[in-house]
Amino acid sequence: MAEIQLSDVFVELADTLVDDFDVIEFLHVLADRCVQLLGVSAAGLLVTDQQDNLQVVAASSEGTRLLELFQLQTDQGPGVDCFRTGQPVSVIDLRTAGHRWPRFTAAAAEVGFAAIHALPMRLRSEVIGALNLFDTHPGALDEGKVRIGQALADVATIGLLQQRAIQHRDILAEQLQAALNSRVLIEQAKGVLAERLQVDVGEAFALLRNGARSHNRRLSDLAQAIIDGSEQLAPGTTANLSA
Repeated sequence: MAEIQLSDVFVELADTLVDDFDVIEFLHVLADRCVQLLGVSAAGLLVTDQQDNLQVVAASSEGTRLLELFQLQTDQGPGVDCFRTGQPVSVIDLRTAGHRWPRFTAAAAEVGFAAIHALPMRLRSEVIGALNLFDTHPGALDEGKVRIGQALADVATIGLLQQRAIQHRDILAEQLQAALNSRVLIEQAKGVLAERLQVDVGEAFALLRNGARSHNRRLSDLAQAIIDGSEQLAPGTTANLSA
């Protein structure tokens, strides 16, 4: 059963890799599937922009996204080190890593995480980010799950680099920058929905994703429509769009 589930995930991800695919949705699917397949508590993805600065592009929960942002703001944490070295960074008990990343470990403990495993998103010598796997219990990630996690990170890397050879980095940078710009719109739309519908930010994002999926819309397009008021979403429904 596990093998069938893994196969289905790789088919799902490969099926997403069409021309002009939605990078943000692709990476959010990847984060969600990591949690389901690997039995971790949460997952997040950091990807470089066109200035080679790491940015948070996807996370399986709002709390994880905020922790990933804090990791970047303080410039310390397993994901940052993983990106810089291009090597996996595994911390089986964050309580022992306070001397290495004092501010990050304190923040991680506040949201209930006890272990983190960061896997590089790389192709040959090109490192474009890190896949971070969080757990609420201390302990190592077994070798089989590490291999699966790295395979998923590799799929994401290949997806982002598809049809773009390393020498055409400017094309990749343009696509990644567009994804990061979309992220800004999505964050604004989440805030608008949360305020308008009196729901939390996580629920607002779920409504936004469901609305985009049910109408085959890009997240960023629907987010812009929510911000400018041309379309609405109602709580408890997949979508209630009106022009």
